[in-house]
Amino acid sequence: MKILLVHEFYQSNSPSGEDAMFRMERDLLQRAGHEVATYEVHNDDIGATLADRLRVAAATPWSRSSRRALTRVLERNRPEIAHFHNTFPLISPSAFSACSDLGVPVVQTLHNYRLVCPGGLLQRDGHPCEQCVGRSPLPAIAHRCYRSSRAATTVAVTMLLYNRLRGTYAHDVDRYVVLTEFGRRVLIRGGLPAEKLTVRPNGLTDDPGAGGGEGNFALYAGRLSAEKGARTMIRAWHAVEGLPLVVAGDGDQRIALEEEARQCGVDVRFIGQRPRAEILSLMRSARIVVIPSECYEGLPVTYVEAMACGAPVVASRLGALAEILTDRENGAHFAPGNPAELASAVNELIAQPDRVARIRLQNRRLFEERYSPTAALRSLEAIYRAVSTQRKQAALTRSPQASREPLGTHEAGEDGS
Repeated sequence: MKILLVHEFYQSNSPSGEDAMFRMERDLLQRAGHEVATYEVHNDDIGATLADRLRVAAATPWSRSSRRALTRVLERNRPEIAHFHNTFPLISPSAFSACSDLGVPVVQTLHNYRLVCPGGLLQRDGHPCEQCVGRSPLPAIAHRCYRSSRAATTVAVTMLLYNRLRGTYAHDVDRYVVLTEFGRRVLIRGGLPAEKLTVRPNGLTDDPGAGGGEGNFALYAGRLSAEKGARTMIRAWHAVEGLPLVVAGDGDQRIALEEEARQCGVDVRFIGQRPRAEILSLMRSARIVVIPSECYEGLPVTYVEAMACGAPVVASRLGALAEILTDRENGAHFAPGNPAELASAVNELIAQPDRVARIRLQNRRLFEERYSPTAALRSLEAIYRAVSTQRKQAALTRSPQASREPLGTHEAGEDGS
C-alpha cells in the first residue's frame, strides 16, 4: 500500500512521545513492505521574532501555504492513505482539505485532546478540567489554557471554532484513531462523530526484550514539566525506603526539581535525555517504572515500553492510566498529586518480591498480546483497509463534491501575508 505519513515535530528541547510514535510507525510500515512517503515539519522552524509568531498565529486556523505544499506532495506520491499525527500549529487542518479534494482518505491519530481542549491536555491550574468538552472553547481564553497566554489560547480557540463551523473535523477526516476507551468517550462528548473513532493503542516497532529487574533503582523516563507530575514524585521519594530514583528526561522543571532534590537530600539522580536504547536498557534493569502524570494522558510510550520490558508500573489513578493499568496485576495506582500515597505504593510493591515477579511475567504477556510489533502492524493495516474500502464504496454512490476550500482564500498570498 502507498501511504503518506504527516507529522509536525515538537521542539527538540521538549521531545514528545508523539514524535517517537511517528518514527516507530514509519519504520514498522516500511519493514512490512509498504511504500511510505512522509511530509514533516518541525516546530524548531518557528522563528523567535514577533513577526514570525504573528505569521504562525494567523496561519494556525487554516494555513494556505501548508495546504499548497501538501497538495504538491500528494500529487507527486499519489498515496492510497494519508495518515496524520500532529498538525499543530504549522500544518493546520487545511491539510485535511487538500487530501479530501484529491480523494485521498485521511486517518488522524489523536495523541492528545486538542480537538476538544485548546490546551490539549484537559488540564487547568494543575488539575484535570473538562469545562470545554462538548461546549464552546471560549472559556479557555480567560483561563489562558494554552502556554499560559491569552493570545496563544485565542489562536487555538479560533482554530477549533473555525474548523467546527466549516465542518473540517466532521467531513475531511475519514477515521480518527484514539488510544484508549477513555479517550474515545471524552472525544465523543466533545462532538467528534462516534462512528469515526477507532480505539487502537500505541504499539512498538521493535521488541526490546524482557528484563530481570536486577537493578536496585526505580526509573522515570519522560518530560519534566508540571503536568507530568515529576514534582509529586520527587517529594514522594522522601518516604521511599532504600530505592534510588533515576530520572531520565528534560524539560522546563528540571533545574527546579534538581534543586529541590538536592536541598531535601533525597536519593534521586538526574541523567537528562538519553538515547532510546539506553532508556530501554535502564527499563529492563529497573525494579519499577513510575508514571506520575497529573494530566489525562493518551497512552504513554513509556507505559508500553515498560510492558515490553516486564517492568511493574506505579502510575497515577487518572484518565487512561486508570483504565489501562490494573492495580496489583500490572503494578500499582496512587492518587494523582499525592506524594504520600505514591511512596506507600512503591514501598508496598518492592516489599513483595514474589508479587513483583508475577507482575513482570503478566506485563510481558500483555505486551505480546496487545502492543507487540505484530499486533501493532495488524491493527494499523486493518484500519487502512477499512478506510480505503469505505472511501471506494462511497465514491460509487455519490458524485464528486466541490472543493471545501473556504471562500476568499484563493486570491491571498502566503498565509494571508
